[in-house]
This record gives sequence, structure tokens and C-alpha cells, in this order.
Amino acid sequence: MRQLVAKNVKRCRTAAGLTQHELAARMGLDRAYVSGLEMGKRNRTVIMLWRIAEAIGVRPVDLLSEND
Repeated sequence: MRQLVAKNVKRCRTAAGLTQHELAARMGLDRAYVSGLEMGKRNRTVIMLWRIAEAIGVRPVDLLSEND
């Protein structure tokens, strides 16, 4: 699940035309945190998934979907 979310965060972020730095700034986080998310090294809470989705402009379920 961690790798699936990581893949989807990166896919949605790049589709939105955002860099890791831009996403981090929208969320009030460090770019290294976003990098860790995309490498599957961080466990996300439901609230964090909501914040990520909101910052990218997608639905939270898009970060959990197995479909590209």
C-alpha cells in the first residue's frame, strides 16, 4: 500500500505540473518530506492523504487507486 500511494502521489503531482518543492510549499512541509512520500518511506495518515490530495487538486481516493 505504501508503494501504491507513493506512485500515485508522484503521478498526480507531475500531472498537475508541480515540482516536489511546489507541493511541499503548498502543504507547509519540507521538500525532503515529499521525496520520502514518493519513495514510499513514510507512512501517511488519513489526514495527511487528505492534505496531499487537496494540495495537488485530486480526490483522496485517487491516491489509493490501483488504476493509473
